[in-house]
Amino acid sequence: MIFDTHSHYDDKVFDEDRDALLRSLHTNGVERVVNVGADMVSSRTALALAEQYDFVYCALGVHPSETGSLTEADMDWIREHANHKKVVAIGEFGLDYHWPEPDPETQKKWFYRQIELAKEVQLPIIIHSREASEETMTILTETKAYECGGVIHCYSYSPEVAKEYVKMGFYIGIGGVVTFKNAKKLKKTVEELSLEHIVLETDCPYMAPEPMRGKRNNSSFLTYVAEKIAEIKGVSVDEVINVTTKNAEKLYHLT
Repeated sequence: MIFDTHSHYDDKVFDEDRDALLRSLHTNGVERVVNVGADMVSSRTALALAEQYDFVYCALGVHPSETGSLTEADMDWIREHANHKKVVAIGEFGLDYHWPEPDPETQKKWFYRQIELAKEVQLPIIIHSREASEETMTILTETKAYECGGVIHCYSYSPEVAKEYVKMGFYIGIGGVVTFKNAKKLKKTVEELSLEHIVLETDCPYMAPEPMRGKRNNSSFLTYVAEKIAEIKGVSVDEVINVTTKNAEKLYHLT
């Protein structure tokens, strides 16, 4: 059974059929789902969804693009709820330099702050890093954030950088992009990494894999991702699913 380590079922595009879709996942081979906060509103909704469905867990955190209005009161709320039995990580947070706002200094401030919080509450971290490879690596190294454990979500850098993250103890999140024809670098990363360091993720409703590209993504589409990884690595689809599920259980400290 598949473990989707990163989803956003709180997104409004699921409003019309969220319950039916979530309840259908098990029959489509999906065992567990982690719904990940991207701002304070979605963190609260993620927790509510996790409380509603026994197979849904959540992460609380704020995406770098949403840090402009963050406050210490927000950090207090995350801290207060971090010990909830369905909260398995702090995230997603990190750096995203694709867009000019908020400015890099603001992003870095809250990157450091959420690492500090994750250490305090002793939860793994979900790292978002886009067009900020060097600074992300520097901050994770100097803060010893790897002591929390965690995953580099929606991995987009080189195989060499991925191997450095693996040495630090991080998992590498692989989703629909690996099925895209132009994803040569990501396919090379999957080829060179041991399966024991990879977890599956959708980032739904975004990043739907081929042949569903352009459609609303959901966890059942991870079968296409597993098939592509199996093809790249020359192993069975069952092996990919079994190993990545065990990896996800270790990542989030679930049995």
